[in-house]
Amino acid sequence: MLRRMLRAKIHRATITECRLDYEGSIEIDGALMEAAGILENEFVLVANVNNGERFETYVIKAPKNSGTIGLRGAAARLGAVGDKIIVFSIGLLDESELKNFKPQLVYVDEKNKITSAK
Repeated sequence: MLRRMLRAKIHRATITECRLDYEGSIEIDGALMEAAGILENEFVLVANVNNGERFETYVIKAPKNSGTIGLRGAAARLGAVGDKIIVFSIGLLDESELKNFKPQLVYVDEKNKITSAK
C-alpha cells in the first residue's frame, strides 16, 4: 500500500509578488527549492497563513538567492504581497520506505532566506 506523506515543506515564506497575467503557478527561489528538494514543474500544495486559502499548483524556479516567492495566474488571487505561506511537497511512499523516512523541512526569515533546514 502507498501512503501519501509530506515529503518536504518551506515554512512561512513571504509572498513577494503576484502577477495575474501569467499561465499560472508559483515561482520559488531556487535556493529554497534546492534545500527542500523540490523540482521545477513539481506539483505542490500551498497554504496561505493569512487568509486560510489552500491551493495546488506547479513550481517555476526563480533565480537562486533572489528571495522570490511569486504567485502567478489564478493563484495570484489567493494571496497578497506580504502574506505568509507554507509550501508542501507530497510523496507516495510504500511501507518499506516509511521506516526511515523524514521530510525535508526548510524554515525562512521575512526575506525568504533560509534560517534552518532539517
